[in-house]
This record gives sequence, structure tokens and C-alpha cells, in this order.
Amino acid sequence: MLIATTSGFFLGLSLIVAIGAQNAFVLRQGLRRSHVFAICLTCAASDAALISAGIGGLARTIATVPWLIPLLRYGGAAFLAYYGLRSLRTALTGNASLKPEGEAEDSLATALLTCLALTWLNPHVYLDTVVLLGSISTQYPGQGLAFGLGAAAASVLFFFSLGYGARYLRPIFAKPAAWRLLDGLIALVMGSIAVNLVWTG
Repeated sequence: MLIATTSGFFLGLSLIVAIGAQNAFVLRQGLRRSHVFAICLTCAASDAALISAGIGGLARTIATVPWLIPLLRYGGAAFLAYYGLRSLRTALTGNASLKPEGEAEDSLATALLTCLALTWLNPHVYLDTVVLLGSISTQYPGQGLAFGLGAAAASVLFFFSLGYGARYLRPIFAKPAAWRLLDGLIALVMGSIAVNLVWTG
């Protein structure tokens, strides 16, 4: 059981450390100290749900619904393109810096909806969690739960470390230029993922 849990942990961690739409959003929220706990919890819980579905055999079910993957692919690409263009506009015209304490911020509902969209509308999430982790879990007969718990624990550790660790970068992002650079990188990440989704479709 320990081997299955450890394998799930490190494999899960390796799949989420790469810079992506979800991670960039968590980093941004962490820098602004805006709804950090709720955002990190939402990301970790979403991963746990998807991992559980993969281990439970959802990948086989998805394969029987041929229109679902294209729907997720193009819907996700459209959302990522929109978010990327918004970040690009901010990078080119914005003059943002860290908000003073007490200044208005996005509502919790808006932040959560954005977080959920970046998570659930990205087909790569399904490929990584449902298909890949679900398939590999079959290598541990009778220990799928332990494997899944390890992978879910990796998500919890990563997202909360990213969200709350971002505060150490706050001195850098006190300058508007740093925010423009971050927004430019986010736009590049979002745009490349969106193009890749359409191109590989």
C-alpha cells in the first residue's frame, strides 16, 4: 500500500507542477492574497474528484461518448483564448501593482467561477487525472484507493504551497512592471494551450 501511495503522490505531483492555466491563476490569487484558501481548496478538491473518477473507470465511460472530448476541447480553447486576451490587454495597457489592504477585489463567487472554468474546461486535466492516473492505478490491483490518495495529497500540497508561498514574491510584484510581465506570461501560456487544443483536434 505504501508503494502505491508513494507512486500516486509523485506521479500526481509531476503532472501538476508544470505552468498551466490553473497554476497561473492560483499564483495570481496568492500574490494578491485574494480568496487564497478557497481557491486552493477548490483546485485540490477538483483534482481529487477527477482522480477518483479516473480510478473508478470514468475513462471507459468517456470513450463511449464521442462528442464529449471535442466539446471540452473547443469550449476550453475558447475560454482560454478569452482569458489569455484579457491578460494580454492588461500586460500592454495595465499599470497594476499589489492592492493596498482594504481595496476592492474580485468577489469570491467570481474567483471561484474562474477557477472552476480554468479547471473543468481544460481537456488536459481529464487526460492527466482521469485517463492517465486512472490507467496507471490499474497497475496496483486492490490498491487503487491508496494510489488515488497519494495523487490527491500531491494536489493538496502543491496548490496550497503555490497559493500561500506566493506571498514571498510580493516585494517583486509591488512594481507594475512585474505585473505586466506576469500577465504577459499568463497570456502566452493561455494562448499556447488554446492553440494546441484546436491544432491537435
